[in-house]
Amino acid sequence: MIKPHGADTLKPLYVSDAAERARLTAEAANLPALLISSAAAGNAVMLAAGYFTPLNGFMNLADSLSVAEKLHTTDGLFWPVPIVNVVKDISTINGAKRIALRDPNVDGNPVLAIMDIAAIDEASDEQMRFMAEKIFGTLDEKHPGVSVFLGAGRLLVSGPIQVLNYSYFPEEFPDTFRTATEIRSEIEKRVWKKVVAFQTLNPMHRAHDELCRMAQERLGADGIVIHMLLGKLKEGDIPADVRDACIRKMVDVYFPANTVMITGYGFDMLYAGPREAVLHAIFRQNMGTNYLIVGRDHAGVGDYYGPFDAQTIFDESVPAGALQIEIFRADNTAYSKKMNCVVMMREAPDHTPDDFITLSGTKVRQMLGQGLAPPPEFSRPEVAKILMNYYQAIDAAK
Repeated sequence: MIKPHGADTLKPLYVSDAAERARLTAEAANLPALLISSAAAGNAVMLAAGYFTPLNGFMNLADSLSVAEKLHTTDGLFWPVPIVNVVKDISTINGAKRIALRDPNVDGNPVLAIMDIAAIDEASDEQMRFMAEKIFGTLDEKHPGVSVFLGAGRLLVSGPIQVLNYSYFPEEFPDTFRTATEIRSEIEKRVWKKVVAFQTLNPMHRAHDELCRMAQERLGADGIVIHMLLGKLKEGDIPADVRDACIRKMVDVYFPANTVMITGYGFDMLYAGPREAVLHAIFRQNMGTNYLIVGRDHAGVGDYYGPFDAQTIFDESVPAGALQIEIFRADNTAYSKKMNCVVMMREAPDHTPDDFITLSGTKVRQMLGQGLAPPPEFSRPEVAKILMNYYQAIDAAK
């Protein structure tokens, strides 16, 4: 199986020994506590689950600046996005060396992790803006990632952590949330030798499921891991439970048995486009997949990135040998009226726009809200039904 990034074995930071976890939980009750941001909590969950191997905790300012500018830490580890715990106020932990990190996403703010503080660095406004522009390619605060990053504070609390739970994800998504360790184990159990990963934060329409099939066939892969984001999204995105239901229905009806694994991870979407695509590749390597499908405007938002910037970054900014995982470069996919199947548009040079069945997101939303199913060439009827029920319920509540 493909090795994890920067290590021979996974390095999950979750404390798996029950007795040790109970001891640390009792200790945490008496430690100075810091209520962290949702983004930092997502980072802690990813560290716990082994997805961010080989990191041992949150980055300091020097590493964060280096990663933002050069895509590697000060000691040379290739990494595309700073993994930070940024706060506005440290008055509750002043002078402490060992602290409890409290979860902002669970009622009562229970302890999520224990941290040994290595440093508390204060970033200047200039440094925060420098990092934001490098990570997101813009300083426009209408960009959801920029607004979160610049609004988090200026104090970077860094150091190794021991994680005591996976926040709300196992309880809210028991059938879907999986750690990198669990996915590796399941791949081994299924005896898959070559595996392709598909990232999604949306329900999968027909073009998406056909794209997965194309990648599997062209790469000679044994299986596909559909890996959906379960954390915080921007306003208007479809909730994870609805996406999950859509994807499970699609796989049940349209894919052969033992060819698809449906899983999810706990992380807040960055909308960092190319940089986030590289992060996606790292943690898909860590979970044991050999390929990641990277399509048009992967991890993007609005018009901030070029349509294929998330592919070209692997040519321009990822050094040779830095990653073992490879990307499968996908173009726009759509149903061809001429060929009666879904194709990548670049592979149909004789087509005009009228030869494809394409619908805007706005048009699809209007149709579903009116109880009208998109054409079966665009959306699987079983998936459309779930989405119609969701949108009609929203509209009825207005």
